[in-house]
Amino acid sequence: MTPLHMGALHPFEFALTLLLAFGPFVLLGAVIVVRRRHDRLDAAAKAEESAAREHPVS
Repeated sequence: MTPLHMGALHPFEFALTLLLAFGPFVLLGAVIVVRRRHDRLDAAAKAEESAAREHPVS
């Protein structure tokens, strides 16, 4: 019968396990933050452009 527990993880194995477990969520969070920032800048640019069209400076 094979033992289910093979001892403590080596520090490298532990770091790799954490990276594989939480890395995708960290990456997803970073993508969401970057996209929201990009969308916010686009919305501000469109608002500025529409305000310039409503009140042109002659």
